[in-house]
Amino acid sequence: MRDLLSLERYSTFVFVSVMAVITLLLTFWHTWLFIPFIIFAILTFVGIRDMRQTRHSILRNYPVLGHLRFLFEAVRPEIRQYLIENDQDEQPFSREQRSLVYQRAKGAEDKRPFGTQEKVYEAGYSWLTHSVQPVHFSDTDFRVMIGGPDCAKPYNASLYNISAMSFGSLSANAIKALNTGAKLGGFAQDTGEGGISRYHREPGGDLIYEIGSGYFGCRNDDGTFNPEKFAEQAGDDQIKMIEIKLSQGAKPGHGGMLPASKITEEIAEARHIPMGVDCVSPAAHSAFSSPLELMRFIAQLRELSGGKPVGFKLCIGHRREFMCMVKAMLETGIIPDFIVVDGTEGGTGAAPLEFANHVGMPMIEGLTFVHNTLRGAGIRDHVKVGAAGKLVSAFDIARALSLGADWCNSARGYMFSIGCIQAQACHTNHCPVGVATQDPLRQKALNVENKSQRVARFHANTLKALGEIAGAAGLNDPSGFLPYHFMTRRGDGQMTEANDVYNYLPIGFLLEDNDEHIVYRERWARASADSFAPPEART
Repeated sequence: MRDLLSLERYSTFVFVSVMAVITLLLTFWHTWLFIPFIIFAILTFVGIRDMRQTRHSILRNYPVLGHLRFLFEAVRPEIRQYLIENDQDEQPFSREQRSLVYQRAKGAEDKRPFGTQEKVYEAGYSWLTHSVQPVHFSDTDFRVMIGGPDCAKPYNASLYNISAMSFGSLSANAIKALNTGAKLGGFAQDTGEGGISRYHREPGGDLIYEIGSGYFGCRNDDGTFNPEKFAEQAGDDQIKMIEIKLSQGAKPGHGGMLPASKITEEIAEARHIPMGVDCVSPAAHSAFSSPLELMRFIAQLRELSGGKPVGFKLCIGHRREFMCMVKAMLETGIIPDFIVVDGTEGGTGAAPLEFANHVGMPMIEGLTFVHNTLRGAGIRDHVKVGAAGKLVSAFDIARALSLGADWCNSARGYMFSIGCIQAQACHTNHCPVGVATQDPLRQKALNVENKSQRVARFHANTLKALGEIAGAAGLNDPSGFLPYHFMTRRGDGQMTEANDVYNYLPIGFLLEDNDEHIVYRERWARASADSFAPPEART
């Protein structure tokens, strides 16, 4: 009996083999049976191959039938997304979040009947406090001026811009649609660290030129920074700001490599790299290695760009290291025009699972820390702070503004606006909607004219919604949001103001001699403008 049960796993293979023989014999009487014979014959050969191969145990034990396992595994994300997950399941964006973007991008009705689906009495639920004297906004084109005292060409930026996504990770049509939409809506697109491609330039929308450790577009042949090439790039009027990428939320502290096989002539043109050679993005910059050198690099870029705003983007890791940068700002007097805080929940860049899940600080804590450290050093008014990390709704933006952000960026929100369906196939080159692929046939499905209109509408409708909730709070401008405008339900069921958790610390407190705010003070005492290393590792 045991032998019979053990042989049962071969039953499917035996069945298709027998049917192949039977249909072959019956073709002498009924020629149309030749078609099922071919099918059963192919399955029989598949079964023979399964039993002889050594890579997959399941196929050796369950020839033919075992392929169902790989089939279901392949369509598992689609089954979960379309049939199983509810509107609030975040994988990583919920259906409710995605639908909101789609509706606003299309200009469709974004209202919902019959009340909230949120569990308002469960821990973690957040809400905005409103006023009995709401304010109406006739103009919701909210903006912030970016540029400190040393900036000759400040930029009047929208409160909601396109976050960093490189040509290469996104298709040519996706880049063109995003930049055309930015041009139509009067906001900016971050180029990502992959350089400025022809598809960024063609529509003429405002650009934030991101410079990563590979210095793409402004590099020497050995991968080091080239000042002359940078000046040529940054001198273009389309470039409004310069952003040094220290780290990104998806994979902070991790470099990357684009294999030679994936480098096209257009990618090589944008990055200023040769064809046929692996393109390496080091984990660390070569143009600087200390906080003081970073500040001098910022000053150099500001001068080479003709006085355009220069800043940096990072996901907070060692808090002491950021304080090293702030001490270098105080020592040199060189203060960046802006800092973008990226949260570990950022995710357009494909990353190792450990990095995506467990490396880097989430945006809310990172933003609060950066905001309060700058306040503690007395230079918060000199630096504008941007925030990035799953910000797709007006409520998301309002909460980030309340925690200290001056403006917000979004990558995946704008990807949804041009048709992304969260297939999570960005790293496979098989994006089903032509957004994250270099396949020329797949990206043809993305109509630039249509999708650019959706980008502009998504931006405009999101800022309109931001104006509505700012008005509901009784504010004259969204920049007036503060932590006390937001409430959160704690684990014990009680409600608390966000101000009790994410409060603004006193201006200049790090420069004073007292025992308050010890968490900040301990790290401030260990920070040095000369080195990112901890005191015990310095020589």
